[in-house]
This record gives sequence, structure tokens and C-alpha cells, in this order.
Amino acid sequence: MAVIYVKHIYKKFGTKAALSNVSFSIPKGEIIGFLGPNGSGKTTLIKVLTAQLNPTSGQARVFNEPADRMLQPAQKKRFGILTDNTGLYERLTIEENLQLYRQLYHLPTSSIDKALHFVNLSGERKKKVKLLSKGMRQRVLMACAIIHEPELLFLDEPTSALDPVNTAHIYRGLRYLNANGTTIFLTTHDMAEAELLCNRVAILYQGQIQAIGTTKELKNQHCEHIIFVELINGEAYELPINHITAEKIAIWMRSGLIEHIETKKPSLGDIFMKMTGSEL
Repeated sequence: MAVIYVKHIYKKFGTKAALSNVSFSIPKGEIIGFLGPNGSGKTTLIKVLTAQLNPTSGQARVFNEPADRMLQPAQKKRFGILTDNTGLYERLTIEENLQLYRQLYHLPTSSIDKALHFVNLSGERKKKVKLLSKGMRQRVLMACAIIHEPELLFLDEPTSALDPVNTAHIYRGLRYLNANGTTIFLTTHDMAEAELLCNRVAILYQGQIQAIGTTKELKNQHCEHIIFVELINGEAYELPINHITAEKIAIWMRSGLIEHIETKKPSLGDIFMKMTGSEL
């Protein structure tokens, strides 16, 4: 059964279509990444799936229920969310903010320790939120989103303000959650993040899914069928993959002339630019 099922979703604000004929499904246990520039519809899609917005038309189901039921208390306990409009209580400490979430979900006190470890803030728990840097705030928001180890986690650019050390720490935590059954819906600007974490990626541009699949599938679909050969004398060639090239390479190999050989496949960034005509 799909944890998320979306069919022909449209969302308009006035005459502007933020989402246009979007369809996909996400099975349990998958990490899927949505790539797209600002304004492409990523955050709108999360808001539709978490009942913060109603679609103009189409069908969206989460946990095999209409998405508008995600506001019901029983459903709220099943998912976590981190978006740019998620708030914290400024005059409270990190620990006091997490205490509110612990009580909301009826969790043991140990859940705070686990959440703080997840975001590498165990030693900062007594700091007031108003004194935190942007990166630390982002990590506290992440702790609030995962404190109840939800079945489904929505993350809207979760590492955008983090340094490499804390990003790597968060990645380990997300892999742990996923290995224990959490399905993760991730939006990101970071191609490397998508490749490291995601089972599949979708390219969303101007409210439409331009491509969806594993990174390997997308690279194979957009491969130019070119082979790159570098010889020991420094000469380099880009050759079409055909029988003539195969014969030429065989001759070079028998003569011991090849220094390096590889097929030329596009990066995710190359595919994005090809699909949208712009850089991410």
C-alpha cells in the first residue's frame, strides 16, 4: 500500500497554477526527494499533503485516507513536518520547546534526550531559542519533527542552514529513522543530498513533475551514449557507442595505450538544467 498517493492534483492561487496535474505515489519505507527552484511548487505540495491547503482539484491520499483528514489528532501523531513556517517559542529553551512536543505526543522523558542526540544538540539544551543561530534553530525544528519517530516525515530543505559536520550527523539520523520504517518526503536544492539519501528523485518545475525515478534511471534515460577515452600520451576522445568505437578501443587496449575510459553520463544537475532550462 502507498503511504502517499497523488493523482491529477491542481492547486491554483487566483489564476496562477502552483501545481498542475501532479501524480505520483510513495510506498512505505521510501526516501523520495523533490528537486526544484524556489516557486516550483514543492512547499505547496507538502501543504496539500498535510492538510494546510486544499487542492483546487484532484485526489491526494495519505495513509490511505483523504489528505484533508491529516488534521485529525490520530493522524497528526503519525507524521512529522519541518517547513519554513514551522515555529518555536523564542523565550523558552531548546529543552522546554521539546518538552511541549513530548507532552503533546505523550512520550517518555527519554524522548527529549534521543531527539537532542539526533540533531547534535545534547550540550545546548538549556539555551534560549532567541539566542540561537539560524543553523541551530533548524536543528531544533528537526528535533521537534522527529521526537515521536513518526511513520511519515516531511522535510522542506532541512539542511539548508547547516554546516557539513551537522549535515552528516542529520543524515545518519535520517537513515536510522528510515531503516526503522519511517517514510521520508524530502525537498532539497542539494543534488548531492538527493543522491546520498533518496531512493527516488522527482524534478518539479513550474508546478509540474518533469521527471521521476532513481538517479540511475534518470541518468540512463538522459545518457548521451558517449564514451570518454584518455590515452597514455594525453590524447582524449569522446566517441559514440557503436561497433566502430568498440573496434578502435580494442586496438588501443591491445597496444596498452588506454589511460582512462568511462561512459559519459549526466549528473542530476545536468538533467535538471535539461528539463527546465535553468540551474538549481
